[in-house]
Formats: sequence, C-alpha cells, structure tokens
Amino acid sequence: MIDQDYFSLAGKKGLILGIANEHSIAYGCARAFKTLGADLAVTYLNEKAKPFVEPCALAVEAGLFLPCDVTQEGQLEGVFETIRERWGRLDFAVHSIAFAPRDDLQGRLVDSSSHGFGVAVDVSAHSFLRMSRLAEPLMTDGGSLFAMTFYGSERVVKTYNLMGPVKAALESAVRYTADELGPKNIRAFAVSPGPLATRAASGLKDFDDLMDEARTKSPLGRLATIDDVGAVTAMLATRTGVMLTGQTIYVDGGYHIKG
Repeated sequence: MIDQDYFSLAGKKGLILGIANEHSIAYGCARAFKTLGADLAVTYLNEKAKPFVEPCALAVEAGLFLPCDVTQEGQLEGVFETIRERWGRLDFAVHSIAFAPRDDLQGRLVDSSSHGFGVAVDVSAHSFLRMSRLAEPLMTDGGSLFAMTFYGSERVVKTYNLMGPVKAALESAVRYTADELGPKNIRAFAVSPGPLATRAASGLKDFDDLMDEARTKSPLGRLATIDDVGAVTAMLATRTGVMLTGQTIYVDGGYHIKG
C-alpha cells in the first residue's frame, strides 16, 4: 500500500557535490531534497568559490558545509570522515562535477591531449567511483547515488567534443556501481538533463546554439530547469524509486528521442 512516506525524505541524510552558484544543477537537487525533508551536507570547491556557494548552502539549511576539490588528495575522504563523525550514516549522494582543460574541451576530440583526457575522466567520472566507495560503508540501510550526465555520451552532439566519451565512461561506471552495490540495497543513477545554462556549460563552444537546438527538437518545446532536474533526482531517492537502479534517467523534455 502506498502512503505519504513513499514521497518523503524526512530524516534522511545526503551529500551534494558540485554546487557552484544558484544556477547549478546541484543546487536544484539540493532544494528538492530539502523540500522533501532531507538534511544536507554541501561542499564548495575552494575559498574563491565559497562566497558563491555559501548562500546556497544557507538557503537549504545545510548542516555541513565543507571544502572539496576532488583533485586535492584527501579532501573527498575528509568530507566523508566528517559525515561519519557527525551523522554516522548517509542515505544519498549527488555527484555533479565535471571538468576538462579548455583547450582540450574546445578542440577536436582527436586532437585532445593525453593529459587533458586523463584529467577530464578523473574529475568527471572516476571521482564518482571514489564517492561511491566512500559512501558505501555509511549507507548501512541502503542508499542512492547520482551522477549528472548528458546526451552527448551516446550521440555525437556538436560542441560537446571531449566530454562525450568522458560522460559515456561515467554512465558505464554508474551501471557497474549499481550492479556491485545492489546487494547492499545501494542504487545508482545517471541523470541526463538537456542543455542548461550553468557555469559548467559555459566552457563549451557555441553552447547557446546547442540550447536553441534542444529547445526546437524537444517534443515539449522547452528546456528543463534546475528544479525540474532536482525534482526527478529527489523522487528517485524516495521509496517511489525503490525498484529502479542502473538507469540513465532523461530529464530533457524528450530531446534525446529525436536523434
């Protein structure tokens, strides 16, 4: 029997990685999780980024506000150690982090450097696996893991370039994580919004053209908002998503079906 608890996250504890400012997808997720009653830990990249993230953390009443640059040894581990000390458990974690050196990102994929490709995979995909490994022992009653991806992982999308194969690696990592952690009732998802005007997207060449194309092709004729993405992500963490795992969930108005 379905009751209101199926749609609640009251008492749940969650980690949000990747808020850059109020336009971030991760912030839309944080707002949705908070609306459903969750307690949140929010991270910021560094001291330069902190003033832009702190108002978001305050708005969602984050109980923990911690620095986390996944390229700095020990910082991600430090976040989880603090969560262990303060909360003793974790119910969900959102990975909304991506990076590639600008020259590699804006050039042809075949011209990308080995270093740039490696950095992009490490930050954008492997850090999801690191997050999942650290979350596993804290998810004693099961949990949900989320990564943000994009349709350019499976189709050639003009301007997406290097991030196409990087996001493909991320989606594959999500599927394998779902399989390996499923016996512990830990579920994993890749959430795939259409193009959104975020800080991360600003690094892509001709991104405005990509948004116009997506808006035109979408059966619903519009782009998703960060709150649309957040609502779906939060829903998956509730009991309504209990029998779902390993999928790429599209929140793009149907853009991905148009090819």
